[in-house]
Amino acid sequence: MRTLFRSDQGGHEQVVLCQDRASGLKAVIAIHSTALGPALGGTRFYPYASEDEAVADALNLARGMSYKNAMAGLDHGGGKAVIIGDPETLKSEELLLAYGRFVDSLGGRYVTACDVGTYVADMDVVARATRWATGRSPENGGAGDSSVLTAYGVFQGMRASAQHLWGEDSLHGRRVGIAGVGKVGHHLVEHLLQDGAEVVITDVRAESVRRILDRHPTVTVAADTDALIRGEGLDVYAPCALGGALSDETVPVLTARVVCGAANNQLAHPGVEKDLADRGILYAPDYVVNAGGVIQVADELRGFDFDRCKAKAAKIYDTTLAIFARAKEDGIPPAAAADRIAEQRMAEARLS
Repeated sequence: MRTLFRSDQGGHEQVVLCQDRASGLKAVIAIHSTALGPALGGTRFYPYASEDEAVADALNLARGMSYKNAMAGLDHGGGKAVIIGDPETLKSEELLLAYGRFVDSLGGRYVTACDVGTYVADMDVVARATRWATGRSPENGGAGDSSVLTAYGVFQGMRASAQHLWGEDSLHGRRVGIAGVGKVGHHLVEHLLQDGAEVVITDVRAESVRRILDRHPTVTVAADTDALIRGEGLDVYAPCALGGALSDETVPVLTARVVCGAANNQLAHPGVEKDLADRGILYAPDYVVNAGGVIQVADELRGFDFDRCKAKAAKIYDTTLAIFARAKEDGIPPAAAADRIAEQRMAEARLS
């Protein structure tokens, strides 16, 4: 309650606590803003340590989606949902249908999609209970895996970062470290190798690392994220797992000149963006560069067209450059510049 009504990180329009005892469903749906249109954001299925932690994550993620959707040029506000529990043991058709009924009860104020712990097949089930589910399979009228364009957008953000910092929009010859090579990270590896980059990876899941090495034996593996970010000669660091990757502990030891990755909420707390700037590290705001996926699932609502989505995701390159230019003009870090641009768009929508 304190976070929702009184903190600077609050300002959410609506938070719904959902429970279905029969299936074991416990979920939180957070709607941050509908100024630009219906709130759009994925559903995270995760074994949170407490209900309070789950609510806090839903609030933070929903707020981030408002900014992401605004910067992506979408006519959608921001929302997010979390389901509490281990998806490996708790997920069931009964639970997903119960969750879909809760989404449907909001009457279109919130549109859901995939996130950590949920997949296209899950959205197919949720969509049986509500029309407000996207990220479905092509067989069920959907766009399929949104991680494809998420990775493509991150790559465009990297190209823009390289252009801004080194004067060329290619990662050729650059050493890029990727922490997390799951749904998005493994696609990002492909883009970087095709561009001539040298790639270093790490992941807590051995099978994710093995999948990359089986296809690309020249890729290097770091023991863990700490070893990755301290590695000599690292040009770009791409956090592609969970949030909080940029913290008081990691920023001082980071060797890369650029941070550009797919993970949400990379800044552990306000102020980290200034620490990055003070060290001369260029930060491409996460919610800007990882917007390819939400561009894809939003397009599904109007009848999915991959080429149209890819063209829109390609504009992440221009948006990222515009943020860097605004940051330089205003004398602020890129994260603050992106916030200002997003807030301006939302404010103008409220007045219209």
